[in-house]
Amino acid sequence: MTYPRELRENTRLEEKTFPFYPFVNSSPDGKAGQTILYLHWHEHLEIIMMRQGHAVFHIDSVPYEASEGDVLFVPAGSLHVGYCRHDGPTQFVSVVFNAALFGDRAHDPLHVQFVAPCLEGKRPIPVRPDAVLSPVRAHYALLDEALQEFRDKKPAYQLVIKSKLHLLFTLLARELQPLRTPPGPKEGQAFNRELFKPLIQHIETHFAEKLTVAEAAKRVNMNPYHFCKTFKKLTGRTFVEFVNACRANEAERLLLETDKSVTEIAGLVGCDNPNYFARLFKQYKGVAPTKLRG
Repeated sequence: MTYPRELRENTRLEEKTFPFYPFVNSSPDGKAGQTILYLHWHEHLEIIMMRQGHAVFHIDSVPYEASEGDVLFVPAGSLHVGYCRHDGPTQFVSVVFNAALFGDRAHDPLHVQFVAPCLEGKRPIPVRPDAVLSPVRAHYALLDEALQEFRDKKPAYQLVIKSKLHLLFTLLARELQPLRTPPGPKEGQAFNRELFKPLIQHIETHFAEKLTVAEAAKRVNMNPYHFCKTFKKLTGRTFVEFVNACRANEAERLLLETDKSVTEIAGLVGCDNPNYFARLFKQYKGVAPTKLRG
């Protein structure tokens, strides 16, 4: 499975005047525990539409199980990551868009009252709206209609997509507003999220670095015990598991996209012992590195 590197903090959407893009994520041979969505964050909103399989997504420290047909609303700025829950095909669509998509409605008082607070995080849509009010699940069909418009790209498809997304948020806001929605992340969780962002970005871009738990904890001014608990809560994995998963992901990319030997790749991702690397790779990818290339 390939992961779009655009889905990082500086997500670039194709059109500045139409900040919307659906990323299709497929893993035909998914393995339980496999990373299907890199830990990342961005200033955009994201809607995860589960198409096939069973997965768990950690969104600002909270795990959400998702199966075919489930939809998760990820607030802007949230740390989120996804893992397979079973062996077998897994697919989901990440619909990424910016609140600026509806900038032309800034002077509409009803938009300001109902929709804008949802998009700006002042009154966010719950991550699992149908868990709060199950009938709202019927509105998810608007997302499928928007994606079909994106695929067909008929004249004025952008306007149709904007209309369907805006209608979705309007209906959700209207029906959920009278209800007491689950509380958002606690202040401490939000603080930890911001504190850990530079560390996580460093890990994901420095695969070969030998960074110990104590050294990582020092980077965020925590003692190792508190650091390990917080890291597991934010990412769904221990620090060592997360580092190894990053190494396995990069090794998979190098195996598929370069002609470098397995031994070379092992060294590039920080594994000096090729035998250890082979065991680690098979643990996270379910296949030996030599067999990945066929």
